[in-house]
Amino acid sequence: MSIHFWQRAIPAIVLLAVLIPSSQPLKASPKQIAPSNPQPFAKLIKNLAIEHQFDSASNFSEGFALVRIGDQFRYIDRTGKVVVTPQVEFESYSPFSEGLAIARVGSNYGYIDKTGNVAINPRFEGASQFLEGLAAVRIGNHYGFINSQGKVVINPEFELASSFSQGLAAVKIDRKYGYVDRAGRIAIEPAFDDSWKFSENLAPVRIQNRWGYINKTGKLVVKPQFDGAFNFSQAIGRVRVGDKWGYINSTGAAIVPPKFDFASDFSDGFALVQVGNQWGYIDQTGGVAIAAKFDFASDFSEGFAPVKIGNQWGYIDRSGKLAIAPQFDDAGSFTGGLARVMIDGKWGYIRKP
Repeated sequence: MSIHFWQRAIPAIVLLAVLIPSSQPLKASPKQIAPSNPQPFAKLIKNLAIEHQFDSASNFSEGFALVRIGDQFRYIDRTGKVVVTPQVEFESYSPFSEGLAIARVGSNYGYIDKTGNVAINPRFEGASQFLEGLAAVRIGNHYGFINSQGKVVINPEFELASSFSQGLAAVKIDRKYGYVDRAGRIAIEPAFDDSWKFSENLAPVRIQNRWGYINKTGKLVVKPQFDGAFNFSQAIGRVRVGDKWGYINSTGAAIVPPKFDFASDFSDGFALVQVGNQWGYIDQTGGVAIAAKFDFASDFSEGFAPVKIGNQWGYIDRSGKLAIAPQFDDAGSFTGGLARVMIDGKWGYIRKP
């Protein structure tokens, strides 16, 4: 299904956030987390902002990035300075969302605040990030919701539950999916075989083997007809028919007929598409914006997109021109002017060109 949780068996990266687990013995002292004089890579990388030294690193969220050296976790600011040191050592953490970050010890999940102190004791079997003031948590075999003080405000009575989006959260009751409001009242009766969160006042839902879209009253506005359907982004929905991907408008009319081997949501006015083994970008009319010529690529963010040429990653601008030459082993999107990049197994951050 399309609802994701922090549970004991999940990997380091899932859709809701990045939870970085401890896996290696300590290789560096805490002082090495934010050195004042980056040396090895500063001479090589023109846009270097924070030296490559981390075994794991997240995107920046709420001004902080979660990093790991060996088994030590810290949150750094945009200068690379450690600004949050967890006061209790947990086994894994997430980035901050609404001032709180998920922290795991054993099979239990809680939250820390931006001072590094425990804000909500780890007592849940699963937990999601806070969104719209509430977080979905697992208590025993059921899911409910807590507020930022850790108080259960919607009782754990659901088989599954998603985070809130546009005032509603998807929940599973008796093997069917519906939606509750922030008071825990059923807003849309459980009648669907699967569902996603609301975005731009529409949510993808599955009835038997076909996906369509409902509005916030629960009315079907795009009849179930697709093999896959995803959230609307910039007034365009991404759908799959068979093994081909395309795009529709809010009435279900095709903007781009399903013809791509893969397609992503629109971001910064462009969507990433796969044609055979190559990747490129289309605009919101379906026209080719940047020809499919890259070995791999990611979405545009803040005017730039990571692209892979051969075995190295670099960045292009909206014209398709290389703005940062391919030189990285891996590369993430820009958030707040910084992007995480990897060289020789170590992560650091670069600035926009």
